[in-house]
Amino acid sequence: MQIYYFLGQIYNDVPNFCNFAMMRLIHTYILPILSAFAFTVYAAPVMSPADYVDPRIGTSGHGHVFVGANVPWGMVDAGPVQPYHGWDWCSGYHACGDSIVGFAQTHLSGTGCSDLGDITLMPVYGTIDTKASHRDILEAIASTYSHDNEVLRAGYYRVLLDRYNITTEITATERVAMYRFTFPRGNRYANIVLDLESGIGDRATETRIWPIDPYTMVGYRKSRGWSRHTVYYAIRFDRPVSEFGIEDCNARYAQAVFSIPPGTVIGARVAISPVSEMGALQNMLAETTSVTFDQVRETAREKWNDALSRVKAEFHSDAQARTFYTALYHTMTAPQLWNDVTGDYMGSDGHIHRSPSFANYTTWSLWDTYRTLHPMATILMRDKLTDWANTMMHQWRESGELPVWHLHGYETYCMVGEPGVPVLADMILKGVPGFDYEEAFQAMKQSMHGTRGKDLLWKYGYIPFDSGHGETVAKNMEYYLAAWSVSRVAGRLGHTADSIRYATLAANYRQLYDHRVGYMRAKDRDGSFRPLDGFNPNHQTADYTEGNPWHYLWLVPHDIPGLVGLLGGPGTAESRLDSLFHADSRLNADANPDISGLIGQYCHGNEPSHHTIFIYNYLGKPRKTQSRVHQVLTTLYSDKPDGLCGNEDVGQMSAWYVMASLGLYQVEPCGGRYQLCAPAVKKAVLNVGDGKTFTITTTGKGIHVRRWKLNGKVVRGTEVSHGDIIRGGTLEAELCN
Repeated sequence: MQIYYFLGQIYNDVPNFCNFAMMRLIHTYILPILSAFAFTVYAAPVMSPADYVDPRIGTSGHGHVFVGANVPWGMVDAGPVQPYHGWDWCSGYHACGDSIVGFAQTHLSGTGCSDLGDITLMPVYGTIDTKASHRDILEAIASTYSHDNEVLRAGYYRVLLDRYNITTEITATERVAMYRFTFPRGNRYANIVLDLESGIGDRATETRIWPIDPYTMVGYRKSRGWSRHTVYYAIRFDRPVSEFGIEDCNARYAQAVFSIPPGTVIGARVAISPVSEMGALQNMLAETTSVTFDQVRETAREKWNDALSRVKAEFHSDAQARTFYTALYHTMTAPQLWNDVTGDYMGSDGHIHRSPSFANYTTWSLWDTYRTLHPMATILMRDKLTDWANTMMHQWRESGELPVWHLHGYETYCMVGEPGVPVLADMILKGVPGFDYEEAFQAMKQSMHGTRGKDLLWKYGYIPFDSGHGETVAKNMEYYLAAWSVSRVAGRLGHTADSIRYATLAANYRQLYDHRVGYMRAKDRDGSFRPLDGFNPNHQTADYTEGNPWHYLWLVPHDIPGLVGLLGGPGTAESRLDSLFHADSRLNADANPDISGLIGQYCHGNEPSHHTIFIYNYLGKPRKTQSRVHQVLTTLYSDKPDGLCGNEDVGQMSAWYVMASLGLYQVEPCGGRYQLCAPAVKKAVLNVGDGKTFTITTTGKGIHVRRWKLNGKVVRGTEVSHGDIIRGGTLEAELCN
């Protein structure tokens, strides 16, 4: 407006006979120039969701998050690898690290176990003794670096290696990592080391390097660690390289050194495949032919923006925006794509399969993610669900069981229970299309029988602790909620007898409740509880998985009213729940490090506790839920490197933050009843698919809710349904103190 006022003054001051000529001059030449200048000077920068992502969040403490370049749900996670110093380096990176030994194409994010770190490249200066031991080579090529010379963005990573003054940049497509190495000018030997022995906490069992031409090589790395997996690769440089050292090209520890002219900027594409070297080459050709590094980087950013824009939110601060969108970013690291562009993938049975009609996925951290990430996905990631369901069904056909913790084609069977069952049940109950519900029901039933103590579960109603199985309280409690999920699906599909049978099993949690001490406890074959022997609920025993009796008392998300009755009614249950948050937080010296993020004995850093805060809603005390949610959001999450109070667990910790910030949480394992709490955002518009949006708004101030309105009508109670959300509409929370 100031520009137009200024031009108007000029126009009014000129003589009348010049008006027409001056008007043409102003509109044709001056106005466009000044308008463009004014826009440049006065326009505020527009922040997109990807701009708020800070991948440093969770790199300190025990967050274990991945750092590097990827795209949403992509196969490739390419980034730096630091020297391995134990548990806090499960992702290959920790904020306290100050050196890098290479850049690998696969990483885990937020897990409590280490693995992957396949196909490592490292740019170096100086001669390399290829006859030296692997450890000596790593020590010889490692470089320190400064976080001040590191750039971390969604889909892009850059770092300056201090020792060599070499800049490494990384971006990615779904199946290909793209590198740009900038070597400073000089007369020293410039090299790129290809290391196939190194991994992150695993060991190589067989490797191969096979040069095709001066630009290209292919091969594979087979390894054994937490999982057993094979990654095939194809590497192509954008200029010829002179390899002067390939040691044992078909051996357990193959490695190569490629000579690069000093003062060179050289690009490299690294494609991976679960199936073959040819598959890796096909992936490279399909995804990176005729594109530059900068084009791929911009496309990766656009993909992240598109994915993150499923939620368009307004926040109370930039710090909250960074925390929220980084959390949403972390929920999109996995499940990961696990097939070539041809549809080929390596199945759990060790055979090659083709999935021409759906995308196949892996990295199923289901013991963690069934609780929040997958219910969240049924709202925000509905375009992924059919592929995920078909993937789970194919993994069942290949192995006879739904996935538990499936990693790169290998079932690790890590953690306890049958966490794939509630995930598949949730998709059936919410009407996800594109797979056979009756066959899925059979898969769920079959998964609830057979291995890992389930024969005893059906015989006794629980797995006895004297049967050779450990962690039996945790296993039983997880099996019960899975059985309830099967019962719900059976009822939906009209299988009445099965519905009753599985519901009866699900109610057996009552058998584990010891009224003498008021906790869930392990039983033997005769039905007797394990002898007390100084029973201490703060102590972790072999009966619980990464937890103690405080945590597993409340792991009955499928029957909160029944649990309340078991505890003596709402008043007693409320007192017990209050005591959870006020108990002494001290643990025994040998407690599992996953027991973290403690408020009293409430353990937000580990997943079995994640629904517990919302139990107050069932007791008619929603203000207590709201207070505790606010406490967790503001004290156990932040936009700092230690902004996660426990392992990220492949998106679960962050999914809790996203859903709680939106004021929604599904406590029951499946079915779509969302408990309400006070939204922490000012406003959020959720893209729920089919061109519909669900808008969450707040009025007033405070951390409590006076009342909710759904599409203008007052909500009776403290829940909304999945149907309420995906039909689109508005949920308004009237806040108060």
